[in-house]
Parts: sequence; C-alpha cells; structure tokens
Amino acid sequence: MYRNFSLMLIAVLYFGGLKAQNLPGNKANTLQSKWAAEVNISNPLPEYPRPQMKRKAWNNLNGLWDYTITSEGSNVPESYEQKILVPFAIESALSGVQKRISEKEVLWYRRSFTLPENWNDKRILLHFGAVDWEATVYVNGKKLGTHQGGFDPFSFDITDALTTSGPQELIVSVWDPTSNGTQPRGKQVTDPKGIWYTPVTGIWQTVWLEPVPRQSITSLRLTPDIDKEQLAVIVNGSGSFPEGYEVTLTAFDGKRKVATAKGDLGQTITMAIKKSKLWSPGDPFLYDLKVALTSNGKNVDEVDSYFGMRKISTQKDANGYVRLMLNNKYLFQYGTLDQGWWPDGLYTAPSDEGLKYDIEITKKSGFNMIRKHVKVEPARWYYHCDKLGMLVWQDMPSGDKSADWRGPSGYDGREMQRTAQSAHQFYREWKAVMDANYNKPSIVMWVPFNEAWGQFNTVEVINWTMNYDPSRLVNGPSGGNYFPVGHTVDWHQYPGPGMPDANNHAPAILKDRVLVLGEFGGLGLPVKDHLWQKDKNWGYRNLIDRDELVRNYEALINKIPELIKRGLSAAIYTQTTDVEGEVNGLMTYDRGVIKMDEKRMNEINAPLYDVVIENR
Repeated sequence: MYRNFSLMLIAVLYFGGLKAQNLPGNKANTLQSKWAAEVNISNPLPEYPRPQMKRKAWNNLNGLWDYTITSEGSNVPESYEQKILVPFAIESALSGVQKRISEKEVLWYRRSFTLPENWNDKRILLHFGAVDWEATVYVNGKKLGTHQGGFDPFSFDITDALTTSGPQELIVSVWDPTSNGTQPRGKQVTDPKGIWYTPVTGIWQTVWLEPVPRQSITSLRLTPDIDKEQLAVIVNGSGSFPEGYEVTLTAFDGKRKVATAKGDLGQTITMAIKKSKLWSPGDPFLYDLKVALTSNGKNVDEVDSYFGMRKISTQKDANGYVRLMLNNKYLFQYGTLDQGWWPDGLYTAPSDEGLKYDIEITKKSGFNMIRKHVKVEPARWYYHCDKLGMLVWQDMPSGDKSADWRGPSGYDGREMQRTAQSAHQFYREWKAVMDANYNKPSIVMWVPFNEAWGQFNTVEVINWTMNYDPSRLVNGPSGGNYFPVGHTVDWHQYPGPGMPDANNHAPAILKDRVLVLGEFGGLGLPVKDHLWQKDKNWGYRNLIDRDELVRNYEALINKIPELIKRGLSAAIYTQTTDVEGEVNGLMTYDRGVIKMDEKRMNEINAPLYDVVIENR
C-alpha cells in the first residue's frame, strides 16, 4: 500500500504518532540507502525467511506493531504508546521510532493476527528469525517461554494458547543490556564511537507463522562428501512416531531426479550423488532436495531444501606450506570484512534486494570470499551466497568485556576469565549459530574469536568447534591471542599486507597450520553527502580522492603474490562498506557510491588467483 518511505512516515504518524528521536553522535540521522524508499509498511521483507526448509503455507507477521517501554520488572502493560515497524530495531530509522533503550528498561511489542480457516487442524508454530537479546513471548495472555540470544532463530508451538476463532493477541517483551551485559553482542555499545556502533534492541529479523502436522519435520542436517559422492542427511521430527513412519529423500538436478533414499527419523540417511556437480565460487551449482515424512507410504509432512556438493580441507604443498583446498584443489581465498550494518535499518537490510546487493558487488569486484564479522545474518543472506558462489568465514559475535579487554597480539597464554553464566551464554549461542547455519554450502570456516575480544577457554572452545563440525575448518583465533590449536594462524595488520611468520608467532603456533591475513587495508575515503556523521570520520589510512584510493589499493594488492609464495593462503580486506564513522569501505554506508570501479578492482585482484602452487 505505502511503497514510498516518506508516505510510510506520514501513514505511521497518522496511525500511531511515531516520533523519530535523534541519537547521540548522529544528530541529523538522515542517511539512508535507496531501498529504504521502497519499504512497504504493510509487508516489509515479504520473502520466505528459511530457504533451506521451505513449506508452502506460512504467514508473515512483519509490519506495524504496537510498542511501549516500561521499567525492568514491570508486568505486562495494559496500554501501548505508539507504532513500530517490525522487523527493524527500535534504534533504527526504519523502525519509525529511533529511540534508545537502557538496560533498566523493557521494550514491549503487541499485535493481533487471525489464522486462515484451513489451518484449523494443524499445529501452529511462531518463528522469530532473531531478537536481541532476551525475548519473552505471550499469546492470548499465556506466557509461552523466554529465549536468550540475539543472533539465532527460535520458535514456539502456540497451538494450545490459541482461541477457537477470531483475533489472537501476541505480545513480546525484550530486554537488552547491550555493552552493560555479558551476552554476545558484536560491535554494539551504549556509547558508540570509533569501531563501536549503535545498539540494536528488539526484533530485527522476520516474525512468521507456520502450520505443521502433528507429526512434522523440525530440522535437517546435510553433510556432503565429494570423495564418496554422497550426501549424509539427518532429519529430526516433532510428535509421536509409531511404527510405519519413515523419511523419503529425493534429490534433483533441475527437474531431473538424480537420487532417492529412505530411512528413519534421527538417523543418518546416505544418498548417493553420482558424478556430483561440485559447488564452487566459479560454478555454484545447487541440487534441490525434497524431504517427505511418510506414514505407511502416505505423505504426512514435506519440506523443500537444497544442498551443494563441496569440500573444504587443507593440504601441504611441495614447499611444506599448508594450503586451503576447495574440492581437493588449491584456491587462494580473497575476501572482504563484511559487518552487515545499514544506516537506515542498522542490523536489518531494508530489502532482500539490498541484502543481495552487497554480495553481488563484492563478487563483481573480484573477491571469492566474505568474512562475516562478529554478526550473524538472516538465512536469506547465506542463501544468496550459496546461489551466487561466495565463500563465507563466519564469526561468532563477541561479547562480555570485549570492548574493554583486548588480549595480546602474540602468545603468552593469557585469557579472559568469564563467569560461569557468561561462559554458558557463549557456548549456548555459538552452538545455536552453528546449528542454524550448518547446511549452508557457502560457509567454509568458523571463527569463534576475534582479536581476543572476550577470548576464553581457547583450546577447549576451538577443539569443541572442530569436533562438532568436522566438515569445515576452524580459525582460531582471528588476529588474537594465539594458541597451538585450530586449522589456521590468522594475522591482522593495517594497512599491511603482512602474514604470520616466526617474527611475530612462536614456532609451535605456526606448525602445520594454514597462514592467513585475516584483516588488512582499511583505506579510508569519506564521500561528501554519503556520511553517517559530519566529522570524526576515519580509516586506517585517510586518503583524498578516488584516484589516490585506487593507487594505494593496487600498491597493497601487488605485495600479496610474494606472500602467497611464502605460504599465505587467504587475505581479507577491510571492508565491504563504510560503517557509521568508519569510511574504509569499498562502498559508502548507504551503498550510494562504489568508491573503486568494480572492473578495475577485478583486474587488480585477478593476479592473486594466478600464483602457481606446486603440489606435493
């Protein structure tokens, strides 16, 4: 109905009286991407939110909700102040509110919904893509439960709380201590400046309803093995399953059926994928997968999915350097540090097109990898990486005292001492992040720690990660306090480039590990009329114009081939876009200006993939 953002604000002001309030450090707060003008308040982010486990029937609950703010410990409110646009955090411009919430306050959401009549015989699931940080959910006055975690999806079966007909009331309370708590939070702080950004509180990914049968599929775990030409599948379910229930799997290459298999819920089912078409950045082929739960041969539940046949591994070359291998072939991985922030939506892209755009520009510029930096994206972001052919290194969002405690850059065995509750939060959320994103073929590296921010129990955490998902590599830690554990040694150097070597790492750290440059570059160029703030904009090296930026970028990249010959297997340039006061992006924060021509960047980057590595 309202497709222009200015019209949206008029509508919102009319219906609820939303008043945007200026935020410290960004008094004007007018910067927005081109997609903000296309936001439809009646149906923002309408795309199906879970591409790898898709059902036909669902109901998107994004849109205008009531909201109010109370003091911590208050009961469910009887009245609500104004309207907020979900799923945009209350601090964001696209929420229509743009207000800060302290750790002594609670944000409350309310809306009603009506179920379609043909859902009457189904169990009804309420899904949240992500809510930052502690969410408590009520339906028709009944408390369903509380979820802690700002980056992982969660669901409630709301069936027993529903009335037989008419509108149903949904209330969600959110508490978020930001940097005053111990929870994983990434780069959010209560006093944003420098490399630390605006808080994100509340619902920031899609909320949706889904009808499922009483016996239903709840999750899939897909593990490709290109050497054996097979896919291992574990299907989990909900409900009681008497004798006669089984799972049927069917894989497709386009419309052509290529494999079928049957087996039990909760057990590994192996599908033979003969003459596998392999997934890679150059050819991101995806097989379609249909998963059916049957009872005595009759379909009870069915979901659509997809998978990629790919393998990430390491191997020593002729000179004894450990190299990154994709599908048993050497591939230099060159990516951008990607923080996934937006001037209008903060954590939330204004549209799916905008979400995809960053990946497309990165690919066109000659990169084959993205390091998703201390943030976890909605499932659709990884779907676009899967489809476009973009490798992903996935960070765990840092937390606890990460903004205040930064460990040494070398190795001396010091770590942060977390409380038992803080450690529990980290472990629970890290496992949840890995579970939610296990099936994405694009993700080839897990990164539990960044630069010792909140780094603790390093050996235990990294070994647990390696054991929990042996199908991927584990970087540990990235540019932090180094321990002889994990698959890599990851050095950060600005502007660089540089690499791990005996001058800055103990021999025990370097032994039998992949050498990577996890961050470098940071060449800063502020672009007038595309800035988050008027002054105090910065980069690791500040430049004057675009020509100077290209010259300096090329000078950095020209040094890398020699490092590759000395054992470097990957490099990550900071960064994809400007973020708040940081102006070292390939693009401006609003994505309005690409600072270096994509074709020219592709030409500069191309030699990195041409360095010949001799196999053993």
